Amino acid sequence: MAAPAEVEAAAGPTEADETVELSRVLGRLLPGLEADSKMGRRRALEALQRALEEVVPPGADPTAFQGPWARLLLPRLLRLLADPAEGCRALAVHLLDLGLRRAARPCDALPRLLPALAARLARPEPARPPPEPCEELRLALVQLLGLAVRLGGAALAPHLDDAVRALRSALLDPFSAVRRESCECASALARATPEHFHMQSESLIGPLMQTISHQHWKVRVAVIEATGTVIQFGNGKSVDDVLSHFAQRLFDDVPQVRQAVTSVVGGWLLNLRDRYSFFHKLIPLLLSSFNDEIPEIRQLATSLWEKIGLQWQEENEADLKDKLDFALAPPPHYPLQESRPGLGCRELVFRNLSKVLPAICRDITDWVVGTRVKSAQLLPVLLLHAEDHTTQHLEIILRTLQLACADEEKAVVSSCMRSAELIGTFVSPEVFLKLILSMLKKAPSSASLLVLSSVIRGCPCDALQPHLKVIATELTQAHVCQASENGLYLEHLLLCVQALVSTCQEGCSVASLQLMEVLVTIMAVSGATGLGDKAQETMNALAAVENVPSSQDLYRKHMGPLLERLTASHSDWTVHSIELLQFSVIVTHSGPAVGESLQHVVPTLRACLQPAKDPHMRLKLFSVLSSVLLRPKDTIDSQGQFPSYLEMVLKDILAPNLQWRAGRTAAAIRTAAVSCLWALTSSDILSATQMQEVQEALMPQVLATLEEDVQTTRLISCRVLNTFLKTTGDTMDPDKLIKIYPELLKRLDDVSTEVRLTAASTLLTWLQCVQSTEGRAYYQSSIQYLYRELLVHLDDPERAIQDAVLEVLKEGSILFPDLLVRETEAVIHKHRSATYCEQLLQHMQAASAAQ
Repeated sequence: MAAPAEVEAAAGPTEADETVELSRVLGRLLPGLEADSKMGRRRALEALQRALEEVVPPGADPTAFQGPWARLLLPRLLRLLADPAEGCRALAVHLLDLGLRRAARPCDALPRLLPALAARLARPEPARPPPEPCEELRLALVQLLGLAVRLGGAALAPHLDDAVRALRSALLDPFSAVRRESCECASALARATPEHFHMQSESLIGPLMQTISHQHWKVRVAVIEATGTVIQFGNGKSVDDVLSHFAQRLFDDVPQVRQAVTSVVGGWLLNLRDRYSFFHKLIPLLLSSFNDEIPEIRQLATSLWEKIGLQWQEENEADLKDKLDFALAPPPHYPLQESRPGLGCRELVFRNLSKVLPAICRDITDWVVGTRVKSAQLLPVLLLHAEDHTTQHLEIILRTLQLACADEEKAVVSSCMRSAELIGTFVSPEVFLKLILSMLKKAPSSASLLVLSSVIRGCPCDALQPHLKVIATELTQAHVCQASENGLYLEHLLLCVQALVSTCQEGCSVASLQLMEVLVTIMAVSGATGLGDKAQETMNALAAVENVPSSQDLYRKHMGPLLERLTASHSDWTVHSIELLQFSVIVTHSGPAVGESLQHVVPTLRACLQPAKDPHMRLKLFSVLSSVLLRPKDTIDSQGQFPSYLEMVLKDILAPNLQWRAGRTAAAIRTAAVSCLWALTSSDILSATQMQEVQEALMPQVLATLEEDVQTTRLISCRVLNTFLKTTGDTMDPDKLIKIYPELLKRLDDVSTEVRLTAASTLLTWLQCVQSTEGRAYYQSSIQYLYRELLVHLDDPERAIQDAVLEVLKEGSILFPDLLVRETEAVIHKHRSATYCEQLLQHMQAASAAQ
């Protein structure tokens, strides 16, 4: 039977033999580490590395390596960390890493390793560089520290001070890779020593927060994740020190950074020991990610928030027993596009809302745009959770929304409008109207109106209906409806009416008159802008919900009350009066309805168009009168009642304003008046007798306007005379008829070709009138004078005038042909254009032959 020693020898070298062999190798190589030359030390380190890899391969027994490693190798390698040669220091770090991995008890090295690492990494003073100048070696040292943390575990507790001192410097290292590695090492250290780490954790927060804004996004992500772990296993009070920095990272341009913040904050809300103390500070950070532009971040925040709500609900099940057992259904008017948060989530927000709201309301008016946008986006998320508990904080919320809705940033305004809609959804109209309408009474503003319109849009119809007339009446008040001519103010006022119409639908009939007054005011003040078109569209929508065919029927329904209210103050109107603009809109937009209210319209026009009134106001009203006279059957004479007011229009409106007065403004008024007369006479609403009445009343004034300096006035006057002659010329008194042609002859010398052509056409009509009267001999001398003057104008340099005058002469040749022949033959030799005279003579010869 074999001896025990022989069996052992056959099994291979023992642990003792391996230890002896390793000690012999180290004893041979270690003296070289003390060489004076760096090349000698480096060769010794390289030989040592080869020997260790041969003698202690990866699968070797770590127990045999432990003794020589701790007794012989470790002290010398630690001294070499401060070697002047960079290559020697690098090999020393590598051998230390190799030794820690192969040793049976790496924890035994910590008492000597940690101080050595701290000595190479920690700055002696904050302003000075670290002792290790090479950044690649600093990275290797931090990686070695991380290895020691992972292998040492809880045994690191006595050496936390050295580890933290090294990390504090490494976290501020100029090399970004060192910072990232330091963050991972800090996280590992926190997990390895959970029972002791809280005593040192606060000292890492400062360096971490100095690094959180590093230019490399991967460093920022590493810092955020490390901060989460450090606080999770450290002192929870540090949350206050990092909140502002985390809030800034929510504005980071890199999605990964924002995602890291969301993940860390969600983890704190789930697992932080003191999380109940920080709910009111952490919840806003997590809920802010609900509006992130990246879907994955929004989904992460939603998922974490649901878990947080469920966990809190389970932890407080006793307090929520009644609410869980008798759960209320969602409000019937709950926003369709939103899913209702769980009970735990809603309770968490409600219980912390009083602490969160003041900060949000302050940040919504911050000078930094990004802060305002984030805060405004967070508010509707909170209100969606708070539901009817919003009522308790309504005053501060509405005051904040009023300020924020005046913001220049569209994203802020859009979020605030959404918040206001949720207020309308969850708060009783009786409550929010009391506050909003009081704001409007004190200081009407476009922001207040925008808040009101948004609240109305979110409010259910059945809740808003009893208050509809109160709202509409308040909007019609002068201090609201006429407070500003600013386009934005009027647009938001229009939004209020649109919100009422879209929300209440058929219920708007109880406040239809008031809503029309507001719309008329908007159309009046906005002038020719696109806002007037939007107001007209809203008017059509109001007509549709009232089941009438068009907005003109709506005018017909309320024409009397509208005009009665407006015209009551017409004696005080000026061109700047809102009532004047409203009156103009009603008259021009009401269509046939204006013909049913002439008892209000015409007397108002008469009172406001007197010569003593504001000239610019008179111009405005003449423009209105012209527009309705151009299509009388569809407007002012829709009921055939206008002729009964004809005398008032002629004698009290047109005649006084056609009288000559000095000044350009007076001339403009005469132009406007004669334009109205032209519109009246060219329409088909006057009978022959009524046209005769018009002619007899205004012929002297029209003849006088032929001498006006304004070309338009002269042109229109010629056209009016032509109409008079065509309709009443054959019945006109000869003495009056004979006074007309000299004035028309003067217009043949007018500077305007258009006026001269119109004058020639009117002269032709005048000659036709003379032909149809008896007693032509009475006109012979006048006709002879007319022939002579017209023959002169045959030499006009413009061919169009020559042709027109020739036609007049041809028409006049019927009266006294022999007289015209003599006059023509007397001047034919003087004419530059003898051809026209010859054409005239030929025409008369042909006419004579035909007879």
